[in-house]
Amino acid sequence: MQKTFIILKPDCMEKGLAGQVLQRFESEGFSIVAAKMARLESPILREHYAHVADLPFFPDIEAFMSSRSVILAALEGENVIQRVRDLLGPTDSTKAPAGTIRGDFGTDMMRNMVHASDGPETAVAELKRFFEDDEIFA
Repeated sequence: MQKTFIILKPDCMEKGLAGQVLQRFESEGFSIVAAKMARLESPILREHYAHVADLPFFPDIEAFMSSRSVILAALEGENVIQRVRDLLGPTDSTKAPAGTIRGDFGTDMMRNMVHASDGPETAVAELKRFFEDDEIFA
């Protein structure tokens, strides 16, 4: 069974959609094997977004992602990484079709409800970044 990492972003939390979003993942047969709430601060955001941390728009990402508490979670299931990304739709919510999480609830490129790992190596790194080994139950 494969594992992936997700963050229910500040817009998801602000709109009170965490339960609906998690329900969509559970309805697909994925198990929630780790979950916790956190307020993300600059050091972890700089590490998590290292690939864009030096770009001019990073301060906007940092301000948004630290604006309120988020839910961090690990999901487990068959081909979960790709299937979660398919359920989410494109990163830009304005291009996401109806029926996807971002298409139904997202607003734009940043306010797109959920971050999800984009591949197996990323999933491993992100799970290690946000969870201790004994916090993941599988």
